[in-house]
Amino acid sequence: MVVAPIASGREASLRRLLDRMNRAPGVVDPLNEVLPFGRCERLHFARLVVLDATTTAPVYLVFMGDADGALQDVMSSLAASAEAGLRQLFSHCAGFDAGSDVLRWMLRHNQPVAASYVNWVGRTVPQIRQEAALQRALSAAVPRGHAAAVQTPLQLRRALIDFVAAETRAGRLTLTPPEATPLDWQITQLLHLIGVPLVGLLALPLLIVLLPLLLVQLRRLERSDPEICPRPGADALQALRQLEDHDLTNQFTALGPVKPGRFRRGLVIVVLVLIDYACRHVFTRGHLARVQTIHFARWVFLDDKRRVLFASNYDGSHEAYMDDFINKVAWGLNLVFSNGVGWPHTDWLILRGARREQRFKSYQRSHQLPTQVWYKAYPGLTLVDLQHNQRIRAGLEQAEMSEAQALDWLKLL
Repeated sequence: MVVAPIASGREASLRRLLDRMNRAPGVVDPLNEVLPFGRCERLHFARLVVLDATTTAPVYLVFMGDADGALQDVMSSLAASAEAGLRQLFSHCAGFDAGSDVLRWMLRHNQPVAASYVNWVGRTVPQIRQEAALQRALSAAVPRGHAAAVQTPLQLRRALIDFVAAETRAGRLTLTPPEATPLDWQITQLLHLIGVPLVGLLALPLLIVLLPLLLVQLRRLERSDPEICPRPGADALQALRQLEDHDLTNQFTALGPVKPGRFRRGLVIVVLVLIDYACRHVFTRGHLARVQTIHFARWVFLDDKRRVLFASNYDGSHEAYMDDFINKVAWGLNLVFSNGVGWPHTDWLILRGARREQRFKSYQRSHQLPTQVWYKAYPGLTLVDLQHNQRIRAGLEQAEMSEAQALDWLKLL
């Protein structure tokens, strides 16, 4: 996530450049001349957002991506393959000039996430694309009607396995074996898995002593903090909706200030540490709490932790996305975002708040930012499709099956 202030007088030119990357508002050209995202084989999603003066000062350009692999490797590949376009883009930012090293500049302006969520850890862009191609090929090849009735499920499966082998030899299908998980990543995850609870355990005696005071302070602030939930203007709402529903998946970007004071800042820091821990070690296989429509999400501190930016990629409409959160994890929304200025009043941090539907929906829309450029590597595919295709491949590669198992697998086609 590269975050850089836009140079004085360059915002209008930058916005025109961003518009040129799109075929239409909300529809990127994946092979546009500035940043041809479609050539980045490890990039799931990407977006470019201008954080304008109505939300923060100075005006920022944000370039973020969700990608496979280590940060240094991803950014090195991006800088090598699209250096000219990146130079053109970042020439609108303060501190970037003709002599700047693109990679070093991006790494210097990279903003670390406070918490991040990945729907299915380890599922790569090549895997998604290959499994989608496999599904299409098998669905076209599977016999139907009388032709299918004369063979047993195991015979049909055997024939399809042979078909895939032939297509692979001919180069029309590719099924790359899963890559080995890097050892350093495993070690880092293990240290994080152990380290965070250990720190919590060491801090527990102090927390027990301070808990009554913290609860009193929380309730005092909950009763006195202002609630600011204006309905967004019709023009602003239309500008946001114009960028949505061009695919089965949508983007969401929102920014808001943290409530003043050490208590709120400290609380949101601790909450995001806990959310990051859960996302890294618990919610790694298809769902965030009970929500199953989010591909990627991140929470990022900006401006010395005075603001929090939230960005996500999700399946379905914006309205359905918000309803999903209200109905399933309103308490989770309150846990984080009740520390933001103007959030609907909560009780004991997790009650009410987002449950007050219309106030919550007005609040989140008024804090949402238009995403000028948004890219998805596999348009037309939802998380349900990705899981479905993954099951098809797993069934194809399974060593042994019963007749009943083979029939269930064929029903996937």
